[in-house]
This record gives sequence, C-alpha cells and structure tokens, in this order.
Amino acid sequence: MVFSDLFFLFAFIPAFAICYLLAGLWRGGLGARNIILVIFSLIFYAWGEPVYVLLMLFSVLLNYLSGLAIGKTQGTGRRLALIMGLVCNLLILGTFKYLGFFVQTLASIGINVSAPTIALPIGISFYTFQSISYLIDVYRNESPVQKRFRDLLLYISMFPQLIAGPIVRYGTIAHEIHNRQVTANNLADGIYRFLRGLGKKVILANQLSELSSQFLANELNDLTTTGAWLGIVAFTLQIYFDFSGYSDMAIGLGRCLGFHFNENFRHPYCCNSITDFWRRWHISLGSFFRDYVYIPMGGNRSHQALNILVVWFLTGMWHGASWNFIIWGVYFGIIVMLEKYTLLRIINKVPAVFLHIYSLLLVVIGWGIFYFDNFSQMTVFFQRFFGQAETFHDFLTASAITDNFWMWVLALLFCMPVRSTSARLLARFTHEGSNLHQTLKFSVRLAVSLLMLILSVALLVGATNNAFIYTRF
Repeated sequence: MVFSDLFFLFAFIPAFAICYLLAGLWRGGLGARNIILVIFSLIFYAWGEPVYVLLMLFSVLLNYLSGLAIGKTQGTGRRLALIMGLVCNLLILGTFKYLGFFVQTLASIGINVSAPTIALPIGISFYTFQSISYLIDVYRNESPVQKRFRDLLLYISMFPQLIAGPIVRYGTIAHEIHNRQVTANNLADGIYRFLRGLGKKVILANQLSELSSQFLANELNDLTTTGAWLGIVAFTLQIYFDFSGYSDMAIGLGRCLGFHFNENFRHPYCCNSITDFWRRWHISLGSFFRDYVYIPMGGNRSHQALNILVVWFLTGMWHGASWNFIIWGVYFGIIVMLEKYTLLRIINKVPAVFLHIYSLLLVVIGWGIFYFDNFSQMTVFFQRFFGQAETFHDFLTASAITDNFWMWVLALLFCMPVRSTSARLLARFTHEGSNLHQTLKFSVRLAVSLLMLILSVALLVGATNNAFIYTRF
C-alpha cells in the first residue's frame, strides 16, 4: 500500500481516523490512540509484505532488548551491547538486501556460491537505519531508553514514515509519543502538507515517469541526443517530485497525529554546488551518515578525504544492491571531496548562474548513473547524451516537449521556492497576523488543497504507473 492509492485515501485513512478518534474518547486517552496507531501501522505494512512484517517485529524486539542492555550495563558491557545490536541490524540488512548482490559478484569472477533468492522487504533500509540511530543515541545518552516494547514498535513501525522515510531520529519524537496535542492549526497544516505532496506525486512525478520511460526504458540504440537529455531531465524531475512528495505526505500525516518530523528536502535543484545539493536532498540520510559515520571517523579533523569517500560509498550502497549505485555514490563523493579543496574556497567569487549550471549538469549526469543498472545500456545512454548519436533531434522529442509544455513549466517552477516566496509576498502586502492575511492564507490553502485532491483522484482512477521509487530502497 502506498499513500497515492485510492484505497489508502478513501478506505484506510477514514477507517484509521474513526478508530483513532474513538480511542481518544476512551479512558486510555493517548495510550489507546498509540495502540490504534501501532495496529494500523502493522496492517499498512502487512498489506504489501504479509510475511516480512514478522521480520520487522523481530527487528524491533532485537533493538528493544539491545536498548535495555545498553541502558542497564556500564563500561565494556554497555559497548558490547551496542556492538551486538549494530551487528545484528547490519546482518539483517545485509542478508535481505545484499546477499544476492554479493553472490552475483562472486559468480562474475568465477566463484560460484549457492544462495536462496530472497525478496527485498519494503522499507528495510529506512527502519534499520532508524533502529541503528536509536541504539547509538541511547549509548551516547542523547535519547532515553524506551522501556515499553509497544512504544519502540510505534516509533519504528509508524506508517507515515515506515516504507520510504524520512529517517526519523528517536529523540525527535520520543517526547511526543506520550505528550502530544493536535490543534486545529496542526491538523490544517498537516492536511495541506499531505495534499501538496499528493499533488507532487500524482500530478507531476507520475506523468514525468511516463516521459522518462518513453526515452530511457526501451532500446537505446535509436535514441537521439536531445531524447537522451529530455529523458534524463524528466527522470531528474520525476525522482525529486516522487521522493519529496512522499516526504511531504509523511510529514503531513505525522503533523495530523501530533508528531513533528524534520524536513527532508529544501529545493535541492536551487543548489550552487554539489555539496550544497546534498545539504538539501534527502536531509535525513545525509545527517545520519554525518553523525554516525563521518564525524566518528574523524570528520574534518583527520583523513577528511577518506572519510568523505567512505560515507559516499556507503550512501551508494544504501540506495541499492547494484554496482551503478556504488559508482553513483563514489561519483558524488569524489566531487564533494574536490569541492572542499577548490570550489568552496572561491565560491563567493563565481557568478551564481555558472554555479547553478555546473551543479545541475553534474546532478543530471549523476541521475544517469543512478537510472541504469545495466552497464551496456548506461554506456549507450551516455554516448547519446554526449552527442554520439546518428540523429541529434527527432519529432518524438519535439512532440514530447510541445504536448507536455505546461507540465514542464509547472515542474520547473515548483522546483523553486514558490510557496515560501508567495507566503512572504502575502505577508508583506497584507500585514502578517492581520485578519485579511489569515483569511487570504486560509482561502489559498483551501483552494490549493481541493485542487490537488480533485486532480490527483482523477488521475489515479485507472492509473497503472503509481509506485514510489524509494520504496525499493
């Protein structure tokens, strides 16, 4: 089950809302609501992964016991409990996500090893990283030990962020598990944020997906240079609206429940360097590697270049068990490392337009590496991309631009901070806090929310292309 699904919108959410509200009227209060949230989260996950919900429950139990052991022991025993917990988490992730990849790699060099075919559990990378962050934060005394199994289960299995993030630190919501309130403003903000994300996904990402597939998913030998550019630009926009749309929906749902998840995107395509891009893209993953890998290895203090490359190798590995993801991670790692010693030292002296062009070109090339897990296809694509094609331009490319002109305009426009700019202009001309400002703000949000809902539902009826890209990771 995904958020941009008619069953989720018109069956799962209403059923959950009714049960959640009724639970609040019972004498159990917030505790009863938490139980309902856990039950519906397990149903949500089991809907697509009926077997692997047991794996997730086992993972939660493992981390619950590890957390208790870290909290009760001292010195060497405490460190041993942390190491054992981390090793078990990484073994689970390695077995289900990377075992097949390692077996294929060994087979490619002539070492044949038999291994069972294991399907990738949805969201395993996200909930495993949340579990790891919980154990480390408890060990560092940055978060309290959770002594109730059901509360740790709530944190890890909460359906708004379960299958595609953002990666939520336990300390971010620990207090809100039993101390949260949902005001009318929070509920309105949450619904607006959810519907905004739904529009990003259904109205833009799904349509861009069809365009990128039209040029990149089939035989590439006849691909023109402009077709290669158009296809990968479509994918560049698709993956942004797909993933940021999901993050918006997750943050919005969390807000409706009284939880405050951190932002996961800040207009990454407005970046002025690759370093800046990765401060804006998938922020929760970047902060995870910074706090739990980069800084413990020495950060900027020692072996900085090595630390950067290790982090980006792991970033590539996290995205998928395929060599193209590893190459993609190392590609960005090398660029970030080089920027530390070159561009970032003179960035204030370079015209902004050149910085944006430089950054976006490297980002688009990176998404080309990311898209193709078949190296022969990747090679052909980049040959066409860099001009080695029999035909530079064709009618198919031209019609893909003209027939979808307004979609391209909207996609490019909403990569920029349109909402925050509009909010600032509204506040400037109507005096923020005044009755006129509040009335106009409410009216605009209501109109946008209704428009997003109506258009999204219309497009979802009969839709065949609606999967979220990041549920694969």
